[in-house]
Amino acid sequence: QVQLVESGGGLVQAGGSLRLSCAASGRTFSMSRMGWFRQAPGKEREFVATITWNSGNTYYADSVKGRFTISRDNGKNTVYRQMNGLRREDTAVYYCHARRGGFDYWGQGTQVTVSS
Repeated sequence: QVQLVESGGGLVQAGGSLRLSCAASGRTFSMSRMGWFRQAPGKEREFVATITWNSGNTYYADSVKGRFTISRDNGKNTVYRQMNGLRREDTAVYYCHARRGGFDYWGQGTQVTVSS
C-alpha cells in the first residue's frame, strides 16, 4: 500500500501562483511514477502532469504546458507542482497519484480555486 498526502491548495487570483506538494509513505519502493490529476465540478477527472520516479521524465497535459512544473525529491518521497499563470479554468480538486506494481494510488484531494 502507498499512502499519499497532499498540501498547498487554496484560493488565488487569476494570474497568481500556487505550489502543491504530495508526500508518499508506506511501500514506496518500486514506484514507477507520481503525478497529479484534477476534477472540476461537473467534469470527469483528467490528467495534469506526471514524473517518472527513476529517470525524472515529465509529461504534461496540453492545457498546463508552460505554466505548471512538476518535480520530485526521491529522498523525501515527495512530488511538487508549481503552478504559475493560474486561470479560472484551473479551478478543481487536485488529486495526487502514484503508480506502483500496476496499481494506482490516490490522495484525498486538495481544492484549488482561482478567482477573477
